[in-house]
Amino acid sequence: MADAKVIPFDEERPRRRVAGTRRVRAVPAPAEEPAGEPAVAEPAAAESGGAAWDRRIAGGLAFLRRRVTGDYEVDAFGYDKELTDQVLMSLMRPLFDKYFRVEVKGIENIPAEGGALIVANHSGTLPLDGLMMQVAVHDHHPAQRHLRLLAADLVFMLPVVNELARKAGHTLACSEDAQRLLEAGELVGVMPEGFKGIGKPFGDRYKLQRFGRGGFVSTALRAGTPIVPCSIVGAEEIYPMVGNAKTVARLLGIPYFPITPTFPWLGPLGAVPLPTKWTIQFGEPIATDGYPPEAAEDPMLMFNLTDEVRERIQHTLYKLLVQRRSVFF
Repeated sequence: MADAKVIPFDEERPRRRVAGTRRVRAVPAPAEEPAGEPAVAEPAAAESGGAAWDRRIAGGLAFLRRRVTGDYEVDAFGYDKELTDQVLMSLMRPLFDKYFRVEVKGIENIPAEGGALIVANHSGTLPLDGLMMQVAVHDHHPAQRHLRLLAADLVFMLPVVNELARKAGHTLACSEDAQRLLEAGELVGVMPEGFKGIGKPFGDRYKLQRFGRGGFVSTALRAGTPIVPCSIVGAEEIYPMVGNAKTVARLLGIPYFPITPTFPWLGPLGAVPLPTKWTIQFGEPIATDGYPPEAAEDPMLMFNLTDEVRERIQHTLYKLLVQRRSVFF
């Protein structure tokens, strides 16, 4: 298979036509029907339906041709926008819409353009919450923006997962990559709890873990981009983690080996997540562009902003938990 064309990340590219718009071409007025001869209705619906399928098939064949010949673009991080839009999003969307039935709130708090750092809680044993957040931003934001998630080292050490993560726009959770993305006007998603959040026991659900050293605040201050708190309810219950086989985890070289009511007792079937009802709420952004450049080096300021973001997320989590009717409906 041919290699894709790698484009510089910050290269200025011509603005593409907005999806959903089309060019309008003047069409000559139809000739008048002779008197006494009624006009015959054309099967417009049937033709339009057939034309739609023809366009889909032609589009699919063109997509396959570009993948085989390498006639597509990836950026310096390996992000493949076409593959993400046409394949990866299509695979995640049924989970989002039908299985978890995700309700999205506060999407207007995400800016229409320019960089922003979205900070969310992390949970669920497997990182499905990050993927669902990515779909929420793309499908529900008026500008259909793409969220570039910061992922742990382990993600990029796993075969297949590594390649798919890069193609979907994920990158290593380091300040340099995050700042570069933010300064280029991208939306960046981070879950500061890391493995402490995603692998916490079921008894500690919806209790935020420590947010590290506030590195995400320092990155946002340097880039001068707003911080958008995000609270996710529903992910905690997809794999109720009642135990952790630490010996097995050490042998496998992973942070934890979850034990749930269904895994590993039911084998692969136990890896199927429970169909919980999710809510993702984006809070009001916290501006950082009013601080001087040296503010990124102020440990007290970073501590205060980190604590503010954490408290906002935790408060919203409690509020959403009070409002929901049940875990599954």
